[in-house]
Amino acid sequence: MLIARALAIAAILVPFYASASPLNMVGTGDGVDMLTSLAADFNARQVGVVVAIPPSIGSGGGIAAIGSGREPLARIARPLKDTEIERGIKAVPIAKLPSAIYVQKEVGVTGLTARQLADIFSGAIRNWKEVGGPDLAIKVVRREDADSTLLVLRQFMPGWKELVLTERSKLAMTTQEGIDSVEAVSGGIGFGPFTRALESRVTVLRIDGQYPGEPKYPSAVVLAVAFKDSPTAEAQGFLAYLRSEDARRIMSGFGAVPLSAGGE
Repeated sequence: MLIARALAIAAILVPFYASASPLNMVGTGDGVDMLTSLAADFNARQVGVVVAIPPSIGSGGGIAAIGSGREPLARIARPLKDTEIERGIKAVPIAKLPSAIYVQKEVGVTGLTARQLADIFSGAIRNWKEVGGPDLAIKVVRREDADSTLLVLRQFMPGWKELVLTERSKLAMTTQEGIDSVEAVSGGIGFGPFTRALESRVTVLRIDGQYPGEPKYPSAVVLAVAFKDSPTAEAQGFLAYLRSEDARRIMSGFGAVPLSAGGE
């Protein structure tokens, strides 16, 4: 009897779970912890669609994926190019993510000036003792020239517009790789999008006395959801959720600034 009842229940549940189609949102590593929490909250509220946040492939990788039709949604942390807009790709801003410059915890430094940071990333300053830290070699972890955080730093951080990053550095290809490298390398320093989760792994620096999210902090990136032509009904449902008060509370809890559809 029990076996028969179990089989009957399974016959009902299999079609139910099979109807849940994955909705992948691929792309940048910026804000991935926040987006994972948002997807989990959304998935817990309804059935039929499961939003997934795969590992980072970069903003460009996300745009390529939706442009080819392989994926329905992309997460991006840079403006769309004219050529991408001409191909029917659109982007909806969801949050502003403060940039962060962070160091390995053993460094012991909690704040620097914009000038000191420019000198560190250019290679003019090579030892932490030169800026009040221990006698420890500085190990710079940089990103590729097209990285969204680097572009924002060049736009807003004093001394960074024409800054040539030192060749005595490690190149990280994703946000996650950058965090992992700084955390693991003695004397490490790097940059990327700010989230509260970052604080448990590395020391996020104050810049000229300002912490990420404070009014005069010098830089932030805009995180957006991109799609080609018109989003599917499932994608529209997730986009609508991202405008909800519940989603905005989650974003704020991660240190992000939620944005309206107009980007403000």
